[in-house]
Amino acid sequence: MHTLRVLDENRLEECAVAVIERALIETQHAFDSVAGDYGRSNSDNPILCAMRSRVLAEVGRRVMRGGRILDLGCGPGVDDESLAREGYRVTAIDWSAHMVEQARTRMATAGLSERVAIQHLGIHQLERLRGEVFDAAFSNFGPLNCVPDLAGAAIEIADHVRRGGVLIASVIGRICPWEIALYTSRGDWSRARIRFTADPVRVPLNGQTVWMRYYAPEQFARAFAAAGFVRVELRGLGVFAPPPYLEGFAKRHPFITGTLTRIDDLVGGWPLFRTWGDHFLIVMKKTSRRLRE
Repeated sequence: MHTLRVLDENRLEECAVAVIERALIETQHAFDSVAGDYGRSNSDNPILCAMRSRVLAEVGRRVMRGGRILDLGCGPGVDDESLAREGYRVTAIDWSAHMVEQARTRMATAGLSERVAIQHLGIHQLERLRGEVFDAAFSNFGPLNCVPDLAGAAIEIADHVRRGGVLIASVIGRICPWEIALYTSRGDWSRARIRFTADPVRVPLNGQTVWMRYYAPEQFARAFAAAGFVRVELRGLGVFAPPPYLEGFAKRHPFITGTLTRIDDLVGGWPLFRTWGDHFLIVMKKTSRRLRE
C-alpha cells in the first residue's frame, strides 16, 4: 500500500509539472504572437501610458541614477529604453523570444545596447543569473501574475536584490471597479468575478491563451515578506480611471479619462482605494534574509 501511495503521489506531481509547463508554453506563444506590434499598440494607449509614467516615476524616486535594475518581464523594452536614458544600467529578461528580439532591436536603434543587457529568460528561470545582484527589481504591467509559483519566484528575486534594495512592481489586482460594473451591467457574472478566482485563469490574447493569477495586494506582499521584503508603498492604478482594454472609451472621452486619472493620483494611496484598481503599484524593500531557507 505504501508503494502504491508513493507511485500515486509521483504521478500527481508529474501531472502538475506537465500542466505548469503547458501553461508556460501557451503563455509564451501568446506573447510571441503579438510581439511585433506590442510596443506600438501600448504607446498608442493613453491609459497604459499614464500607468507607465507613474510606475517609472516611482523608480526615479526609489533608485539612484546609475543603479543596476533587473527588469522582470521586459516585453519589447519600452521601459528599459526610458530607464537607460535616465542613466540606469538594466538587465532585462523575458520568457517570449520574440519580445526579446523586439527589445534588442529597440536598444540597438536607440544606441543603448551597452546600457541594457537583454536575455531570453523566464522569471521562473532566475537561478541562471548566478552571482548577479541588483539595486532594484522592476516589473511592469503584470509579468509576475504569469509566474506559476510566486513564492518561489520571490525567493529567487530576493537572491538577486541587495539588502536595502527594492522591488517595484505593477501587478494586476482583484478589485477593478470598472470591470465589475461593466460585466455586471451586461449580466456576465462569471466575467465580473473572474479576478476573484484563486487558481490560474485563461486570458485570451490574439486568439491564444495567457495563463495568470490575479492577486490581492496583501496576498502578493506575503509571498515577498517570506523572502525578506517589507512593504513600503502601495497604491491603486486604475481605481477610477478605466482599465487599459477600454482604450476606445479613453480616446473618445479624453477629458473624462484625464480627470479620473488625476483623481487616481489623489486618492490611489489612501486606505481601501490602494487595494483597488486594474493594477496596484507596490514597492517592497529587502531588509533581511528570507524567513524560509
